[in-house]
Amino acid sequence: MIYHWCPKTDWEAAGDEYRPATFDADGFVHCSFRHQVERTATDLDRGREGLVLLCIDDRGLPVTVEDCYEAGEEFPHVYGPIPIDSVVAVLPFPPQPDGSFLLPNGVPE
Repeated sequence: MIYHWCPKTDWEAAGDEYRPATFDADGFVHCSFRHQVERTATDLDRGREGLVLLCIDDRGLPVTVEDCYEAGEEFPHVYGPIPIDSVVAVLPFPPQPDGSFLLPNGVPE
């Protein structure tokens, strides 16, 4: 299981497959492992409202685990759009009062 957060409106606009706005420029969908979600979301999107957390069954997807930015940590990247049927849960992902993020209840492992 891998995870990706995005604006709820972007998810709602997806058809048969999800492509984030950065897909064409980056060539992949940025994702995280479960243990990376809270810290990475807080670092990148502190306080951002209107997000959802996509819980993605990555079996059969073109996933590469890599450190693209030489940050010393590897993340899963999906080198293709994500088929809607690979998303097993879409959960509200609001920031905490201090702007940080916590995994919502019901996140599958």
